[in-house]
Amino acid sequence: MKKLLMSVAVLLATHFSVAVASAQDCTTQVKTITPGTLIVAGYDYAPFSVPKPDGSLGGIDFDIVAAVAEENCLKVMPMAVDPSAAVQAVVAGKADVAIGGWNRTESRAKVLDISTPMYLDPTAIFSKEGIDTIKGLEDKTVGTVSGYLFVPQLQAILGDKLKLYPNTVALAQDLDAGRIDVAVDGYTYGIYSQKNSGAYKGIQIKIPQPDERVGSTVRPPQAGVLYTKGNESLGKALDAGIERLRKEGKIKDAVVAAGFDPALAEVGEPYFVK
Repeated sequence: MKKLLMSVAVLLATHFSVAVASAQDCTTQVKTITPGTLIVAGYDYAPFSVPKPDGSLGGIDFDIVAAVAEENCLKVMPMAVDPSAAVQAVVAGKADVAIGGWNRTESRAKVLDISTPMYLDPTAIFSKEGIDTIKGLEDKTVGTVSGYLFVPQLQAILGDKLKLYPNTVALAQDLDAGRIDVAVDGYTYGIYSQKNSGAYKGIQIKIPQPDERVGSTVRPPQAGVLYTKGNESLGKALDAGIERLRKEGKIKDAVVAAGFDPALAEVGEPYFVK
């Protein structure tokens, strides 16, 4: 798995590399917590955010942010955290941005700003039976990760049958051990892990049929980079960098390199989901 992730990281770095001025000519107008440094909070959500043994980060999201930092003369300081801590790190002023397939939601936009979208991030149901409806979860013990946009909606439907986990690893372990019947997680993460690391053996990963009770099943979320509310200079830099990478086809190349349908890079106009 580590070799596969390293291979993808090398490929993505090639896709997102940019040309910048020499060190003595390089200055930035982007406001950050530590001047000249972009602190990036990320968690284990391969292939978008990949913590490494040495404490650094990799993955599609990280390489996009690193390319934006490079073209704006910012050094990158990675911060590996749990999913629930990533948002708080930005809110508390400990990190400038948070990465890892974060969906562009109305609720998040109230406390954080969110970049223009990078790719689509469909929700999926993980089960042995191949459940592909929200209704099919109603008599099951279901697990998901704390902080996901659909958690409040699933809680309203499932009540105490919904179990929350701090990260995707703990969720997968309980699903494999049979301590929960079904998991609800990201489609891209599941497919990537299943194809590249042998995870989720005997598990079918299905994008659920549209159900108005869970908004992400009706309108697939767009993933963006979370950043400090009101930091216009950082937001403009992120948006400009992401749009440049999209126009150059580099985000689509990265999506394909990770084994996904290139359609995930076709985000359309920016929108927020509930």
